[in-house]
Order: sequence, then C-alpha cells, then structure tokens
Amino acid sequence: MSCVTVLAGCADRSTSRSGRDASAAASPEPSRGAEKAADTEDPAEATEPEDAGELAADTAEPPPRSEPDASGDIEEAPPPVWVGPPPLVMSSKGRVVAIGDVHGDLDATRRALRLGGLIDEDDHWIGEHSIAVQVGDQTDRGDDEQAILDLFEVLAQEAYAAGGAFVSLIGNHEQMNAQLDFRYVTEGGFADFADFAESPDAPADPRVAELPAEQRGRAIAFLPGGPYALKLAGHNVVQIVDTTLFVHGGVQPSHVGAGLGLMNAEHSAWLRGEGELSSLWSSDASPVWDRTYSDDTTAEGCALLEETLDQLDLERMVVAHTVQSGGINTACDGKVFRVDVGLAAHYGGPTQVLEILGGATTILQ
Repeated sequence: MSCVTVLAGCADRSTSRSGRDASAAASPEPSRGAEKAADTEDPAEATEPEDAGELAADTAEPPPRSEPDASGDIEEAPPPVWVGPPPLVMSSKGRVVAIGDVHGDLDATRRALRLGGLIDEDDHWIGEHSIAVQVGDQTDRGDDEQAILDLFEVLAQEAYAAGGAFVSLIGNHEQMNAQLDFRYVTEGGFADFADFAESPDAPADPRVAELPAEQRGRAIAFLPGGPYALKLAGHNVVQIVDTTLFVHGGVQPSHVGAGLGLMNAEHSAWLRGEGELSSLWSSDASPVWDRTYSDDTTAEGCALLEETLDQLDLERMVVAHTVQSGGINTACDGKVFRVDVGLAAHYGGPTQVLEILGGATTILQ
C-alpha cells in the first residue's frame, strides 16, 4: 500500500452552523445511533414536498450497559444493535475513510475495504473506531449487488459494536432501482434476485406484472416497501462527519436551505413505501444526480461549493458519481474530493480510497 498526502486542513471549527443543528452532532459512541456520460437517465417525475424546513436534531440512544442481577453479579449486556439511518452529523474518534462507487463488484469492494484497513480476510470489521463512508452506487453494472448490500449491513452492525461506524450512502443507481429503472442491470443482477418472485408474500403490484418475468424478482426486492428497499431506507443520502460532507452527487445552497436532515428523511420514507419523492429528486441538481463538482467543474461551480460549505461551516465535500480517469483528485482549491475511480470491473479503474485523519487527507492506493 502506498499513500500520498494531498491536503492538510484544520480539524476543529466553530459550531455556528446554518442548515443543520449543531446539537445533531453524534459520535458512534456513545450516541451512535461511457464513464463520464454513462449515467444519462431521465429520472421519473414526482410531486412537490408539502413543506420544507429543518429536521429536528437526530438522536440515538447509547448501547445498553451491564447491570447486576439478583445475586449481585454483573450480567453481560447484549452487544449493541445498529438501527439505521445514522444521525446526519457524526464526530469521529480518529480515521475517516471514503470509498467510491462499487457497482456490483464484490472483489473490488473487498479490495477497497482492506486497503482502508476496515475488514479482515473473512470480511469482518477490524476498523475499530474508524468511520467509513461508501459514497453510493452499490448497485448496477455488476453481478454481486446482493452480496455487497448484505455485507454492508453486517459491517454497519460490526462497526457500531466496535465503537466505529460503517455508512453506505444512497446513489442515483439505488434510487433508479427503487423506481424500477433497470437499464444498467446485468443478466446476473436479475438472476441474483429472481427468487423474490417466488415468495408467497410477493405483492400483487401491477408495475411488477408489467415487467418481463426475469425482472420481476428484482422489482419485488427494490420496489419501495420491498425487502431491499427497506434495507436502503436505513441509509442516508447526505452524511456529515466532522468537517466533511459526503454525498454521491453534490449538495448546493438550495439544499441547505431546504434542510439536509429533511431530505434524508424524505428519501428514507419513500423507500419504506411511505409517500412519494418530491421533484427535487428528479432534477439534474438532485443530491444523487448533480455533477457540478465532479465533472468539468467551473469557477461558478466552485463558488457554489464555497457558498454551501460556508453555510454549513465545513471544510470540504467528498463526492462520487463521475469516474475520475486519473484516480482520486481535488478541485476548487481542495474543497472537493472526487472519489469515484471506477473501482468495479465494468470500468477497470484502480483501487484507491481516501483517508481523513487529523484534518489531513491522504489517498491510499
């Protein structure tokens, strides 16, 4: 493994933040709670939200403590159980590791996790108090999606129990699958979820019935309220750790004004089958679709980025979504890091992850 330090910044900043509540800050312990133009899909239309505003601060109960039983002996408490989604704002106790799009390639996913010192050879968490953020797009373009999604659920539990955190964000491809947009699904990807069509609990949904037979199992799994949509409902679109904002596409000042916590909550509720997505999510400026900071970023784009970070009192943004042919890089004077390096076999990119430690950012490769 080699690494290159590319930026050093200040680790502590003031807590006067707009667009998010400083009281929402939580650490995992104790309050844990082709390539460039390949994604040119037209997202589905949706209704406007009923209202906008700042979501109340996220809270999470601490893990259970050991208590004495009737004999006075200490009875071991069960290990803490992670229930997502995580709080919008988290504080680290050391390392933060960012991983880009993995697109259905389990081998590439494991390589990235091991490069970051997060899992052992048996795929168990060894990252201790580290916080890892996979910045969306676990699905499409590869055959191992179910294994990746299941692994990420296990790692979220194991990291939480160890005092760390594993956070996987929603990307445009997760949203597309819940919208039954399967244009980038492989044959193996359909086969992987085929058995869901045989379940006696499969919903009699006309949208499923209209699909070819080989696609129906996947539709049942990912349709809002379906088993894998419910897993994804436990994931955020936007995550803040210390002074870094993580998002698949990008966050703009208008998103901050609407409330980042509210956006997370709206998307999660939709995946649970509890309402519709607002028109925000079908826009090119949606947090899962935006390429302002990842594709030919202009001076105007950098100005938008600076305004967004100033509103939130943050140092930097980490985005994915657009494959960076030269590997992880920065733009806008180091205020944005682009971490989609095309890890998956579909692209054949290098294995790289971004480490943030003590305000310094390092590319591991």
